[in-house]
Amino acid sequence: MKYRRQIAAFCAAAAFALSAAACGSSDEALQSGNQGSAAGNEADSTEGSGQSAGNIGIEDGNILIAYFTAVDNSGVDAEASASYSMIDGEAKGRLQAIAEMIQENTGGDLFSIRTDVVYPADGGELIEYAAEEQEEDKRPALTSQVENFDSYNTVFVGFPNWWGDMPQVLYSFFDEYDFSGKTIVPFNVHNGSRFSGTIETIQELEPDALVITDGFTISERDVSDAKPEVNEWLERLGY
Repeated sequence: MKYRRQIAAFCAAAAFALSAAACGSSDEALQSGNQGSAAGNEADSTEGSGQSAGNIGIEDGNILIAYFTAVDNSGVDAEASASYSMIDGEAKGRLQAIAEMIQENTGGDLFSIRTDVVYPADGGELIEYAAEEQEEDKRPALTSQVENFDSYNTVFVGFPNWWGDMPQVLYSFFDEYDFSGKTIVPFNVHNGSRFSGTIETIQELEPDALVITDGFTISERDVSDAKPEVNEWLERLGY
C-alpha cells in the first residue's frame, strides 16, 4: 500500500512540475494529474460501476455524513486557507459544502473529521506536508469522535484527492471505527484526478462493508455550482 502511494506521489510531483506554470490553485498540486483533464471530468461527476440503491439495497436508517477538509484543520479562517470555495457569499471548505448539499437531500448527521495536526494554510506548504505524510505513512490522531457510530447504517465519506490518494487522516478514520455491515458512500473533490484508486482502497480497508462504487466526484472549480449534480446523483442512489 505504502509503495503504491509513493509511486502515485512521484507521478503527481512530475505532473505538477510540468503544469505548475499554468495552475493558479494550490490544490492542483495535490492531485495526481494523470487521469484526465478537469474539463473532461466536469462532464461526468460520478465514477464507478453505476451501482445504485435500487440494485444493491441501500438500507433505510440513520445516515452519517463524515468529511475531511483542510479548512477545519488549519487553525485559520476559511478565506485564509488554500482549500475553500465561496458558497452563497460564504467561504467554506469544499468538502463541507458538498456534505451540506448531501444533508439537504438525506437528512443525515454532519461530522467534520478533525485531527491534532494543524495543516498549513499556505498552498505550497500544504503540498509538501501532504507528500510527507504519505511517504511516512502517518496516521494522524483524531480529535473529533462520532457519537453512537453503531447506530448508523449508511456513512457518506468525503475527502479531497491529495497526490492520487486520500489524506492520511482518512486512514485514521477507517482504523478508528468498525464499518462491518455498513454502507459506505464515497464523495470527493479533485482537480483532474477524480477518485484515482481511492474507492478500491476503501474496499480493501473495509472488506466487511458495502462500498458504493458510484461515488460523487467533482472538480474543485465547480463546487460552488455542484448542487444540481449532487441532487441528480443522490436521486440515482434512491434518495
